[in-house]
Amino acid sequence: MNTANPPVPENCSTVGVVTVENAVLSARGVDVYYGEKRAIKDVSVDIARNQVLAMIGPSGCGKSTFLRCLNRMNDTIEGCRVTGSITLEGQDIYDRSQDVVPLRARIGMVFQKPNPFPKSIYENVAYGPRIHGLAADRVELDEIVHTSLQRAGLWDEVKDRLTQPGTGLSGGQQQRLCIARTIAVNPEIILMDEPCSALDPIATARIEDLIDELREQYAIAIVTHSMQQAARVSQRTAYFHLGDLIEVGETDRIFTNPRHKLTEDYITGRFG
Repeated sequence: MNTANPPVPENCSTVGVVTVENAVLSARGVDVYYGEKRAIKDVSVDIARNQVLAMIGPSGCGKSTFLRCLNRMNDTIEGCRVTGSITLEGQDIYDRSQDVVPLRARIGMVFQKPNPFPKSIYENVAYGPRIHGLAADRVELDEIVHTSLQRAGLWDEVKDRLTQPGTGLSGGQQQRLCIARTIAVNPEIILMDEPCSALDPIATARIEDLIDELREQYAIAIVTHSMQQAARVSQRTAYFHLGDLIEVGETDRIFTNPRHKLTEDYITGRFG
């Protein structure tokens, strides 16, 4: 397979604005700069409630960079600048008055490598609700922890060892613990940056099943290198190439009838 990334041809215009019903978060004309380098170019896409949007493309195409814009994780990178508009329920998330702490509760993030806190399983999940004041007392906190672990498909495996360290779980269990930690603060959107890349096939299948269950309650955006995974878990797919969003649409159509040659070449394995 040729791993070189061909340039975007001049006659291959990238996708325009494709609006989606039930959009929770909308990006319009987003550019991301690292110093003078423009890493993301004029990207417009919606993330909708009760849907999974999969972002695919070759390594270095900008999909993870774009994902990190959506809850302002790029704020932590020196020299990174984001322009354009990203709105959550109509509110600009980059507005000067926006506090990033509650924003990141509303738009949760699950990372490539499981990163449980060096605390007990219980405290991993209770941490967010506690600092955001979501529980009035221990009874409410216990209920949030129980419900979150149950939604993450982990309760039956850990209910008898909640006081044990979260770091003692298997890789797949740790990732589900991180998902439980994310949903414990009642997010509207869950962002996932290659959440299965460090997991074995069995753990990956569990996470994929969980993603399908979670979309009934949340809007989800996932970055994945696996086209098979994108096809399995998503309703819509966005294909990125060299910082451009080339094409976005229903997953079935993207994989069976792509409208751009770059998308077709990637999906058929001509490059990437």
